[in-house]
Amino acid sequence: MSDSATGDAGGATGDSARATADADQVKDAASRVTGAAGQAAGAVDDVTDAVDQVTSAADEVTGHTGPAAAGAGDGTRAVRAGLPEPVKHEPTLPGPVFAAHFHLPGDPTGPYTYGRDENPTWTLLERAVGELEAPGRGGAETLVFASGMAAISAVLFSQLRTGDVCVLPDDGYQALPLVRAQLEAYGIEVRTAPTGGDAQLDVLDGARLLWIETPSNPGLDVCDIRRLADAAHARGALVAVDNTLATPLGQRPLELGADFAVASGTKQLTGHGDVLLGYVVGRDAEAMAAVRRWRKIVGAIPGPMEAWLAHRSIATLQMRVDRQSATALAVAEALRERPEVTGLRYPGLPDDPSHEIAARQMRRFGCVVSFTLPTRARADRFLDALRLVDDATSFGGVRSTAERRGRWGGDAVPEGFIRLSVGAEDPEDLVADVLRALDVSD
Repeated sequence: MSDSATGDAGGATGDSARATADADQVKDAASRVTGAAGQAAGAVDDVTDAVDQVTSAADEVTGHTGPAAAGAGDGTRAVRAGLPEPVKHEPTLPGPVFAAHFHLPGDPTGPYTYGRDENPTWTLLERAVGELEAPGRGGAETLVFASGMAAISAVLFSQLRTGDVCVLPDDGYQALPLVRAQLEAYGIEVRTAPTGGDAQLDVLDGARLLWIETPSNPGLDVCDIRRLADAAHARGALVAVDNTLATPLGQRPLELGADFAVASGTKQLTGHGDVLLGYVVGRDAEAMAAVRRWRKIVGAIPGPMEAWLAHRSIATLQMRVDRQSATALAVAEALRERPEVTGLRYPGLPDDPSHEIAARQMRRFGCVVSFTLPTRARADRFLDALRLVDDATSFGGVRSTAERRGRWGGDAVPEGFIRLSVGAEDPEDLVADVLRALDVSD
């Protein structure tokens, strides 16, 4: 063989070796890609499993048997309420889910389809509220709403039809007269009676629904929930209790015989003055299905951020309620010694007209104290002189608030009537501020 032929053969051999090496590299690369793809698929499977666990936990709206089950104390229950089962690398309280729609291939099955119907953030909050209002009651269902009035309206307008009779308190929340007018416009007969003395018993015959508000807002009268519920059920009526002032740590209406517990979560339940929210808890599946349908029809749904803020805030509920209730009693006791104060009401005072009933059915007496000063001008001067109390219309927050209720109209109260919501300030500081404001406003 010639030298040139030998060289050509050697070059071909070299090219073949390089080609073989290149092919081996390609195979190695392909193997690494395949391995990476396998790892990725495994990771996806792990994530999917974690999501499935979270979704499964969140989907257990009722019947939860975790750390916040019925036997736990109020503080433990509030801190743990509604939390999903722990999943490695997942947050203890998942953040708000901002979704109008969800991936939904095939038939529309599963818990989350469209944002007006369900949301994972609502699910956890609803479970939390249910664990507070109805611990150990696996059959109770909770629905959250955009506001307390949305929750109230959902119960009334989903349960009542033209020709029905509804019994309302005549000393309840200021918006109830507006509700009455709308009910009557739909051909529903509305009867009213005071909260105190269980006076609603006298107008129950023939009623389809009894609405109770106890303690009443703003007068702080209390009625016997169990007595009224038993009487209403004997007449075939449903019973709903506005539990806003008491909170589920003050009383649990479903345990006292009510069919619905309704509240504004805007107030003490969330307690920071940064959320508008309402809820309904009910023990009858058919009745709650009608409430759910009403929420869907009118779209009275909370935003996911509001729902998440509410759930976060519930963790401190027991601490806030205990502090505020104790300070409210101290403020009421101090006001009792003032000659210019009349009509003082706080269910926790042993000599309050409602104390006997309240002590039977309430575990805490709330954060609101009401009283009357001699004139409108004196009330305005008092409010202006306060330094630790904001002049605002809500109640239940960590910052104390007060207002002259007569400025709104609609409440049958004197011009000098004050509703004072006690916050989480030091009791000594708050009592001193209230007494000083009374002194300088004289």
